[in-house]
Parts: sequence; structure tokens; C-alpha cells
Amino acid sequence: MDGFTSGKEAADGAPEELKTGTTTVGIVAEDGVVLATDRRASLGGRFVSNKSADKILEVHPTAAITISGGVGDGQTFADQLRAQASLYETRRGEEMSMDALATAAANAIRGMRVVPLLGGVDSEGPRLFELDPLGGKMEDTYGATGSGMQLAYGVLEGAYDEELSIDEAESVALEAVEAASARDTASGNGAMVARITAEGVDTEEIGAEEI
Repeated sequence: MDGFTSGKEAADGAPEELKTGTTTVGIVAEDGVVLATDRRASLGGRFVSNKSADKILEVHPTAAITISGGVGDGQTFADQLRAQASLYETRRGEEMSMDALATAAANAIRGMRVVPLLGGVDSEGPRLFELDPLGGKMEDTYGATGSGMQLAYGVLEGAYDEELSIDEAESVALEAVEAASARDTASGNGAMVARITAEGVDTEEIGAEEI
């Protein structure tokens, strides 16, 4: 059973990996990265199977991913990325950079039915990468995935500024998730938000009445 989407064909004929019933958002701020998602897990975007799904997973002390797509694939992907980061740092005796982590993520995701955002902080500062199931990766300052992504992008395009503080970025990210949840039937039931800084990953659950 899929948690965030059933993988059924959509009317537009999009690949299964892109027909994900959820909304996830990532924003680069001056002092960190904010990731935010809704909390609804659905079957085919029509039946709510869970109202408190965790769609942000820490994969490194200063990095996390959002997941949209199959729950099992998303959890497996996160486990593999954690293992690769640990092995990399054990062998090299140094922290894994976001470039190296993004490359490892792009290699690990091939063939999986999951479309994540990867956000984190390294010596170069806050970074955000969009990944796809074919192994592609693109760095950007903000992004969104899932069935609510068009609604979320509408908010992000209008509100993003490269000088956003992490508090301001969190407000924008939650506004984007709220906008998607208002119109996308596969998104809703509150939000989860992660603030990622050089000090670590701080994750918070937010009720629907608070956003």
C-alpha cells in the first residue's frame, strides 16, 4: 500500500513518480534551510489513509529530505542515504558536503518511486536540491513537489526573497503548504516543518488550525 499516492495513472499521462499525492516545500534562507510538508497520506488522492504522516526525514546531522511518492521507497531512500553519509564520513574522516550528499542521493534514488527535496547546511552555507527518480539533481533556492506543487509554487514565486531570515522562510513555506491544502484534496491535516542550520535539524508538527 502506498501512503502518499496510489500511483494510478493521471489524466495527463504523467509518469507514476510525478503523480504524488502530497505537498512538500523547501526554501533557502540567509541562515538555514526550511522544509515543510502537509501531513495527509492518501490512496489515489481520494481516500485519506493517515492524517499524521511524517514526510520530513533527517538523513544527516545537518540535512533532511522531504518525501512524496511511495512511503516504502521514501523510507528506504532515507535509510540508504543515512548509511552512505555515515560510511563516507567514517572512511574519509571529514564531514560530507552537500554536493557529495546530493550526488549520493541522485545515485541512490534511481528507479525508486519517490520525488524528494534535499536541504542542508555545509561549509558553503544553506543548500537545497531537487531530485528525480532518473537520478537527476538540480540546486535551487526554493522548490516544491507533489500534487499540490503548482499551488505552492504560486506562493513561493510571489514571496521568495534571497534575504529571507529562517523565521520568514518558515512563514512562507507554511503559507505555501496551506495554499495547497486548501485546494488539493491529497494535501492537508496540518503541517510538518524543519529548520535546518549548522547546529542541526529542528522538526516541528503544526496543527491544521495553526497554519
